[in-house]
Amino acid sequence: MGATGTGKTAFVNLVSGSDLRVGTGLQSCTAEIQMSRPFELDGHRVTLIDTPGFDDTETSDFDILKLISENLAELYREGKKLTGVIYIHRISDFRFGGVARKNFTMFRQLCGKTVLKNVVIVTNMWGDVDEEEGEARENELRNDPEFFKPAMDNHAAMLRHDGSPESATVIVQKMLKNRPKPLRIQRELVDEQKDLSHTSAGKELTRELEKQRRLHEKEKEELHNLMESECIFHIPIFRRA
Repeated sequence: MGATGTGKTAFVNLVSGSDLRVGTGLQSCTAEIQMSRPFELDGHRVTLIDTPGFDDTETSDFDILKLISENLAELYREGKKLTGVIYIHRISDFRFGGVARKNFTMFRQLCGKTVLKNVVIVTNMWGDVDEEEGEARENELRNDPEFFKPAMDNHAAMLRHDGSPESATVIVQKMLKNRPKPLRIQRELVDEQKDLSHTSAGKELTRELEKQRRLHEKEKEELHNLMESECIFHIPIFRRA
């Protein structure tokens, strides 16, 4: 999981030998759940699941949540649990902006606190920054409560990916040591029979959409006030002859 354009699909292809389509432009390619071809690693048969980000260029956040949730719920009904979850973040990003915050917040709500020990936060694109700058960003991401610290405090791991097959393989190998556990969204939808809108992720998305709605209304009002203040009314004066 991760924001659009962070290299999720490329990572899956690299480690699994799959040929899922990778985006090269501004629009995302992953608007659906994609499964890698199964591959053998350390005596395990592994399948990776590639998901779209919550900033997809053509699909709404609610539809993305529904797509991911339904897929995860179906896997759980089939008796399949995830051994681990990878969250990919570009170390080359100058700021942990609104898109990154939204994606990671939704990620945490989907997983739940008890599953974070099976999470690996992967930073990539290290070749786009110098070592000192990259390390400074990494430390900030790891230790700032606004970023990845809440996950790290619940035993999530944080690893670098240098773009090589060896690096990607090491990351997946780490997850193979985990004890498979259901995600919060799986338990809520299947075990607790909740409607998607009543799940933790659904409530978080509702709060985010309401926040965006209020911001839009505020900007609309400010624009209206600005236009009114700039209007100059010319009242013609007629004199009698």
